[in-house]
Amino acid sequence: MKSELVVGLHPVRQRLSDAPVDALELWVLAGREDLRLSEVLKLAAGAGLATHSVPRHTLDRLASGLCHQGVVLRCRARERLDEKVLPEVLAAADGPPLLLVLDGVEDPRNLGACLRTAEAAGVAAVVVPRHRGVGITPVVAKVASGAAARVPLIQAGNLARALRGLRDAGVTVIGATGTAEQCLYDRDLTGPVAIVVGGEGRGLRRLTRELCDHEVRIPMRGSVESLNVSVAAAVCLFEAVRQRHARIALQGTAGACPPTRRVTPGML
Repeated sequence: MKSELVVGLHPVRQRLSDAPVDALELWVLAGREDLRLSEVLKLAAGAGLATHSVPRHTLDRLASGLCHQGVVLRCRARERLDEKVLPEVLAAADGPPLLLVLDGVEDPRNLGACLRTAEAAGVAAVVVPRHRGVGITPVVAKVASGAAARVPLIQAGNLARALRGLRDAGVTVIGATGTAEQCLYDRDLTGPVAIVVGGEGRGLRRLTRELCDHEVRIPMRGSVESLNVSVAAAVCLFEAVRQRHARIALQGTAGACPPTRRVTPGML
């Protein structure tokens, strides 16, 4: 059985809350006693999980340099999804599906940040190429702060085929590029949409751009030429969220703004 490590208080607490049956083993810092750790231990006890109190150097070794905050969880590795599940993802979406496609993101921290933003925006799935990008690693899970277990990550063996499948299913594929004529804020994002963002430094590949129905640019006012991929993804996704909220509000639907939960900015 394949397993993976989840590192840090918030990611571990979230994984134990979302999927306690997947948890296998928990290590905590010997002698640590505080409210945040007690919440983790309570969840672990509820799941019947074996818990080990260990010295800091053991956690340092398990976490491989990540900030573990005194807790490391071993759990069953998530099932790897491919483009074959896209029809199910689209069918299960609550309203017009919104997807994020990452064309060659190789920095695990960027992928983790994109997953965290995608979960916050209610994205139906994040699609990445299997052979040209990073998968779920402990770094990704730590930065995603629990979102890596909540948002379906589809690793497409052929990204072009996945994009064609989305288009055939009625999803409009929109690429974010710095040279597009149309501004992001002028494009209708209220229907079924897949927003495609390129990897670090190289942007969208030629074939990926050719498979986009439209290209949009984020208006830049300063001297910086481009945004970090996770920031660009956040800008695009939440513009889609804004437009969808505005459309619902115009239709006079009560409670148009979706409920939100109280969080601490930058919480890990």
